Amino acid sequence: MRNLILSAALVAASVLGMNAQAAEPVAGKEYIELSNPVPVSQPGKIEVVELFWYGCPHCYHFEPTLNPWIDKLPADVNFKRVPAMFGGPWDAHGQMFLTLEAMGVEHKVHAAVFDAIQNQRKHLTKPEEMAEFLATQGVDKDKFLATFNSFAIKGQVNQAKELAKKYEITGVPSMVVNGKYRFDLGTSGGPEGVLNVADQLIAKERAAK
Repeated sequence: MRNLILSAALVAASVLGMNAQAAEPVAGKEYIELSNPVPVSQPGKIEVVELFWYGCPHCYHFEPTLNPWIDKLPADVNFKRVPAMFGGPWDAHGQMFLTLEAMGVEHKVHAAVFDAIQNQRKHLTKPEEMAEFLATQGVDKDKFLATFNSFAIKGQVNQAKELAKKYEITGVPSMVVNGKYRFDLGTSGGPEGVLNVADQLIAKERAAK
Protein backbone atom coordinates (compact mmCIF):
# COMPACT_ATOMS: atom_id res chain seq x y z
CA MET A 1 0.00 0.00 0.00
CA ARG A 2 2.86 2.32 0.80
CA ASN A 3 4.68 1.75 -2.48
CA LEU A 4 2.42 3.20 -5.11
CA ILE A 5 5.21 3.63 -7.63
CA LEU A 6 6.17 0.14 -8.74
CA SER A 7 9.23 -0.65 -10.78
CA ALA A 8 7.12 -2.03 -13.60
CA ALA A 9 5.16 1.20 -13.78
CA LEU A 10 8.34 3.21 -14.06
CA VAL A 11 9.67 1.00 -16.83
CA ALA A 12 6.44 1.43 -18.75
CA ALA A 13 6.56 5.16 -18.07
CA SER A 14 10.01 5.46 -19.59
CA VAL A 15 8.83 3.70 -22.75
CA LEU A 16 5.62 5.67 -23.08
CA GLY A 17 6.87 8.95 -21.64
CA MET A 18 7.06 10.87 -24.91
CA ASN A 19 3.53 9.93 -25.89
CA ALA A 20 2.23 10.78 -22.44
CA GLN A 21 3.83 14.21 -22.62
CA ALA A 22 2.56 14.96 -26.11
CA ALA A 23 -1.07 13.93 -25.59
CA GLU A 24 -3.67 15.86 -23.64
CA PRO A 25 -4.12 14.11 -20.28
CA VAL A 26 -7.29 12.08 -19.84
CA ALA A 27 -9.29 11.86 -16.62
CA GLY A 28 -9.23 8.34 -15.25
CA LYS A 29 -5.99 7.60 -17.09
CA GLU A 30 -3.24 10.20 -16.56
CA TYR A 31 -5.03 11.76 -13.61
CA ILE A 32 -7.95 11.24 -11.23
CA GLU A 33 -10.58 13.91 -10.69
CA LEU A 34 -11.45 13.97 -7.00
CA SER A 35 -15.15 13.57 -6.25
CA ASN A 36 -14.84 16.02 -3.35
CA PRO A 37 -12.54 18.95 -4.26
CA VAL A 38 -10.27 20.19 -1.46
CA PRO A 39 -10.13 23.95 -0.74
CA VAL A 40 -6.82 25.57 -1.69
CA SER A 41 -4.62 27.39 0.83
CA GLN A 42 -4.46 30.64 -1.17
CA PRO A 43 -7.81 31.47 -2.80
CA GLY A 44 -7.39 33.22 -6.13
CA LYS A 45 -4.27 31.26 -7.04
CA ILE A 46 -3.96 27.91 -8.81
CA GLU A 47 -2.49 25.52 -6.27
CA VAL A 48 -0.10 22.68 -7.05
CA VAL A 49 0.67 20.30 -4.19
CA GLU A 50 3.37 17.65 -4.07
CA LEU A 51 2.90 14.99 -1.42
CA PHE A 52 6.25 13.43 -0.60
CA TRP A 53 8.37 11.60 1.96
CA TYR A 54 12.08 12.11 2.64
CA GLY A 55 12.47 8.32 2.82
CA CYS A 56 11.06 7.78 -0.69
CA PRO A 57 13.74 7.24 -3.37
CA HIS A 58 11.27 8.14 -6.14
CA CYS A 59 10.61 11.49 -4.44
CA TYR A 60 14.36 12.07 -4.17
CA HIS A 61 15.00 11.30 -7.84
CA PHE A 62 12.07 13.52 -8.84
CA GLU A 63 13.70 16.58 -7.24
CA PRO A 64 16.15 17.48 -10.08
CA THR A 65 13.24 17.58 -12.55
CA LEU A 66 10.72 19.19 -10.20
CA ASN A 67 12.77 22.05 -8.75
CA PRO A 68 13.61 23.88 -12.02
CA TRP A 69 9.92 23.63 -12.96
CA ILE A 70 8.92 25.18 -9.62
CA ASP A 71 11.35 28.05 -10.17
CA LYS A 72 9.64 28.94 -13.46
CA LEU A 73 6.02 28.84 -12.27
CA PRO A 74 4.02 31.99 -13.09
CA ALA A 75 2.78 34.34 -10.37
CA ASP A 76 -0.78 32.96 -10.41
CA VAL A 77 0.41 29.48 -9.34
CA ASN A 78 1.12 28.58 -5.72
CA PHE A 79 3.29 25.50 -5.21
CA LYS A 80 3.48 23.76 -1.85
CA ARG A 81 4.92 20.54 -0.50
CA VAL A 82 2.90 18.49 1.95
CA PRO A 83 4.56 15.62 3.82
CA ALA A 84 2.71 12.32 3.58
CA MET A 85 2.46 10.64 6.97
CA PHE A 86 1.52 6.97 7.19
CA GLY A 87 3.06 6.37 10.63
CA GLY A 88 6.55 5.57 11.94
CA PRO A 89 9.38 7.32 10.05
CA TRP A 90 6.85 8.94 7.70
CA ASP A 91 5.42 10.87 10.66
CA ALA A 92 8.85 11.75 12.08
CA HIS A 93 10.13 13.07 8.76
CA GLY A 94 6.88 14.90 8.08
CA GLN A 95 7.03 16.65 11.44
CA MET A 96 10.66 17.59 10.76
CA PHE A 97 9.68 19.14 7.40
CA LEU A 98 6.83 21.13 8.96
CA THR A 99 9.15 22.33 11.72
CA LEU A 100 11.77 23.52 9.24
CA GLU A 101 9.07 25.21 7.17
CA ALA A 102 7.72 27.00 10.25
CA MET A 103 11.26 28.17 11.09
CA GLY A 104 11.68 29.55 7.57
CA VAL A 105 14.73 27.40 6.81
CA GLU A 106 13.20 24.47 4.91
CA HIS A 107 14.30 25.83 1.52
CA LYS A 108 17.90 26.04 2.77
CA VAL A 109 18.17 22.48 4.10
CA HIS A 110 15.60 20.50 2.09
CA ALA A 111 18.18 19.04 -0.30
CA ALA A 112 20.60 18.26 2.54
CA VAL A 113 17.93 16.36 4.49
CA PHE A 114 17.03 14.35 1.41
CA ASP A 115 20.71 13.56 0.79
CA ALA A 116 21.32 12.55 4.40
CA ILE A 117 18.45 10.05 4.37
CA GLN A 118 18.84 8.75 0.82
CA ASN A 119 22.63 8.70 0.39
CA GLN A 120 24.19 8.89 3.84
CA ARG A 121 21.74 6.35 5.28
CA LYS A 122 20.89 8.55 8.26
CA HIS A 123 17.56 7.63 9.84
CA LEU A 124 16.66 11.07 11.26
CA THR A 125 13.64 9.66 13.06
CA LYS A 126 14.41 10.99 16.56
CA PRO A 127 14.23 14.71 17.38
CA GLU A 128 17.71 14.80 18.95
CA GLU A 129 19.20 13.04 15.93
CA MET A 130 17.47 15.48 13.62
CA ALA A 131 18.66 18.46 15.66
CA GLU A 132 22.27 17.24 15.67
CA PHE A 133 22.30 16.82 11.91
CA LEU A 134 20.49 20.09 11.21
CA ALA A 135 22.98 21.95 13.41
CA THR A 136 25.64 20.99 10.84
CA GLN A 137 23.48 22.82 8.28
CA GLY A 138 23.25 26.01 10.33
CA VAL A 139 19.91 25.34 12.04
CA ASP A 140 19.74 26.31 15.71
CA LYS A 141 19.41 23.07 17.67
CA ASP A 142 17.44 24.39 20.64
CA LYS A 143 15.07 26.41 18.48
CA PHE A 144 14.47 23.37 16.28
CA LEU A 145 13.60 21.13 19.24
CA ALA A 146 11.33 23.73 20.81
CA THR A 147 9.48 24.26 17.53
CA PHE A 148 9.33 20.52 16.77
CA ASN A 149 7.58 19.86 20.10
CA SER A 150 5.28 22.88 19.93
CA PHE A 151 1.51 22.76 19.95
CA ALA A 152 1.43 24.65 16.64
CA ILE A 153 3.47 21.99 14.82
CA LYS A 154 1.36 19.18 16.23
CA GLY A 155 -1.66 21.00 14.80
CA GLN A 156 0.03 21.23 11.40
CA VAL A 157 0.82 17.51 11.52
CA ASN A 158 -2.86 16.76 12.00
CA GLN A 159 -3.78 19.12 9.14
CA ALA A 160 -1.29 17.43 6.79
CA LYS A 161 -2.65 14.00 7.65
CA GLU A 162 -6.18 15.21 7.02
CA LEU A 163 -5.17 16.67 3.65
CA ALA A 164 -3.63 13.36 2.55
CA LYS A 165 -6.90 11.61 3.42
CA LYS A 166 -8.92 14.15 1.44
CA TYR A 167 -6.58 13.77 -1.54
CA GLU A 168 -7.04 9.98 -1.19
CA ILE A 169 -3.35 9.24 -1.71
CA THR A 170 -1.89 5.80 -1.04
CA GLY A 171 1.72 6.53 -1.95
CA VAL A 172 4.23 9.15 -3.04
CA PRO A 173 5.19 11.21 -4.88
CA SER A 174 1.69 12.36 -5.72
CA MET A 175 0.64 15.70 -7.21
CA VAL A 176 -2.64 17.56 -6.84
CA VAL A 177 -3.72 20.57 -8.91
CA ASN A 178 -6.17 23.05 -7.39
CA GLY A 179 -7.52 20.45 -4.97
CA LYS A 180 -9.28 18.72 -7.87
CA TYR A 181 -6.89 16.53 -9.85
CA ARG A 182 -4.49 13.89 -8.47
CA PHE A 183 -1.75 12.13 -10.46
CA ASP A 184 1.65 10.49 -10.01
CA LEU A 185 4.71 9.17 -11.84
CA GLY A 186 3.09 5.89 -12.78
CA THR A 187 -0.10 7.32 -14.25
CA SER A 188 1.53 10.30 -15.97
CA GLY A 189 4.52 8.71 -17.70
CA GLY A 190 7.44 9.51 -15.39
CA PRO A 191 8.85 12.81 -14.04
CA GLU A 192 8.51 14.81 -17.26
CA GLY A 193 5.06 13.35 -17.83
CA VAL A 194 3.93 14.46 -14.37
CA LEU A 195 4.95 18.03 -15.09
CA ASN A 196 3.28 17.94 -18.50
CA VAL A 197 0.03 16.85 -16.85
CA ALA A 198 0.46 19.56 -14.21
CA ASP A 199 1.04 22.23 -16.87
CA GLN A 200 -2.06 21.23 -18.80
CA LEU A 201 -4.26 21.07 -15.71
CA ILE A 202 -2.94 24.48 -14.61
CA ALA A 203 -3.90 25.84 -18.02
CA LYS A 204 -7.32 24.21 -17.71
CA GLU A 205 -7.95 25.85 -14.35
CA ARG A 206 -6.68 29.20 -15.60
CA ALA A 207 -9.07 29.06 -18.58
CA ALA A 208 -11.98 28.20 -16.29
CA LYS A 209 -11.61 31.39 -14.23
